[in-house]
Amino acid sequence: MWGVNTPGEAYEIIEKQKKEEGISNPQNLEEQAISLVGRDIYEKLVKEYTEKQWGRKCRDLPPFIIQRLPVRFTYDNNYFNDLYQGIPMGGYTQIIEKLLNGIEVKLNTDFFKDKDKWLNSASKVLFTGMIDEYYDYCYGELEYRSLEFESGVLDTDNFQDNAVVNYTDENTPFTRIIEHKHFESTNSDKTIITREYPKTWHKGDEAYYPVNDDKNNILYEKYKKLAKKDKNIIFGGRLGLYKYFNMDQVVEEALNLVKSELS
Repeated sequence: MWGVNTPGEAYEIIEKQKKEEGISNPQNLEEQAISLVGRDIYEKLVKEYTEKQWGRKCRDLPPFIIQRLPVRFTYDNNYFNDLYQGIPMGGYTQIIEKLLNGIEVKLNTDFFKDKDKWLNSASKVLFTGMIDEYYDYCYGELEYRSLEFESGVLDTDNFQDNAVVNYTDENTPFTRIIEHKHFESTNSDKTIITREYPKTWHKGDEAYYPVNDDKNNILYEKYKKLAKKDKNIIFGGRLGLYKYFNMDQVVEEALNLVKSELS
């Protein structure tokens, strides 16, 4: 990026930029990112991508969103520092099939059309939908971000040579292209790609990401207090807990929930 060749040279430039900015207590995502990687990398890789994804300026987003990504001065291009990363061998489908083995599953069923029936069908109900929708938006709507997916089959065995390529500029309307075959190195003379477009959430849309700024977190706390009074309902997942989870964190949260409920 700066015509350097070693991690040490990059480290020196980043440290110099961080010192010039003088940010000791980051108050938003922009300040947090600059305090981690300096202004050049922030503006090249983080700023426009993040504002496109969240639909708001980086300075209006909480710092924790960028804190989850590690900063490394190595040639390791893995996303995190974990020993095992990526999609499980065989994909998530086989895991879900095994989890649901012998369990009745109803698809295309609107919980809210017969809410009382489902709540009375068991001593405990785990709800992973939107917590504000569950309480009929009595305190108002929480904000979410949604997505649109555009998929297609291409007559080539390799489109981008990677499972995921991010587009960090504001002029490209999608945030990334996923080429599914590279998750498991599938051999085929065709390939399937998906473009991912971020969008503002409206009622009726699929909600993907909670917007954890101060305003929404304060509103969520009201719903959380309401939820504590309901003894037979458990809220879980990104939407039920109004919290961003990575997949490994979702699994950990689920296992911890089982321990607390069965102990």
